[in-house]
Amino acid sequence: MRLGIVVNVMDSSEKGATTYRMAADAVSAGHEVWLMSTGNLAYNPDDTVGAFARSVPPGKYTSEKFLNVFNSDKATNKWITLDDLDVLLLRNNPSVQKAWAQSAAIHFGRLAMRHGVIVLNDPNGLSKAMNKLYLQTFPEPVRPRTLVTRSLSRIEKFLEEEGTVILKPLQGSGGAGVFILRDNEEQNLEDIFDSVSRDGYVIAQEYLPAAAEGDTRLFLMNGVPLQYKGKYAAFRRIRTGDDIRSNIHAGGRLRRAELNDTMFQLAEMVRPRLVEDGMFLVGLDIVGDKLMEINVFSPGGFGSAQMFEKVNFTHAVLEALERKVDYMRYYRRNFSNVELATL
Repeated sequence: MRLGIVVNVMDSSEKGATTYRMAADAVSAGHEVWLMSTGNLAYNPDDTVGAFARSVPPGKYTSEKFLNVFNSDKATNKWITLDDLDVLLLRNNPSVQKAWAQSAAIHFGRLAMRHGVIVLNDPNGLSKAMNKLYLQTFPEPVRPRTLVTRSLSRIEKFLEEEGTVILKPLQGSGGAGVFILRDNEEQNLEDIFDSVSRDGYVIAQEYLPAAAEGDTRLFLMNGVPLQYKGKYAAFRRIRTGDDIRSNIHAGGRLRRAELNDTMFQLAEMVRPRLVEDGMFLVGLDIVGDKLMEINVFSPGGFGSAQMFEKVNFTHAVLEALERKVDYMRYYRRNFSNVELATL
């Protein structure tokens, strides 16, 4: 299998990141893997799509060894034709990229799809998910009560109705710019609103008391909870101190996930839409009986799940990709997103 992976930048030290775990395991399994950044994509005069990409020599790799070789002169750097790939994984995170780069992978990915490359997650689906409004397109019971606005007066009214709300920017990820506000703290609202609305719309969301116990990330693959060797790809994040965020870089602590029927019901309720949109690999962030976020751009945390469950979930992903490639080669046709999710 010839596998391409689009990332934000070529040089990285994130040795435990899910993307590099996938790349390392793919090379170790004998696949040809090329990584490219969003700034190194190109449309060629002969109607092909290209990229200046980097690859490591064949061998057995951990993610740490992979990155060490990848960032050294042992790696191969050259222009490749994306149309010759079997699979192109879009693993860049638009929320931390400059405006010109945010949709680059989506646009070039669409072009590669025309020539039979399996592009995941589907660029057309990703274009719908460029901000947190994507969650609002899913069934109402899975979502917290939410207001999206740039009106301070509307947020004041929502706060009065709810008593306690979470404010966060419509764009962004990783818990940046997230505030909790209570109705007896309205004197702070204007300053917080100015801070959060500086770059666009504001999300005001009902506060879920279960958030005090942290959140659970559950991975879905092909629309269903990702399972390998009888273990589910999931982990739990517990917030520390007074910080309302459970994100690890915000000081959250990792724990083994305690999955329940409610979480599986939430996954089933969002499955049809995710499959239709071609969302091959997704991370659901669950608090209580609600979804806080659906992570479709480079969802990470396989290493955390593996730490608790003692299985390598990237193997399940690679096996799924191999099946899709085998079917494409055998039937010599493109499959719909719904069909791909069954392979």
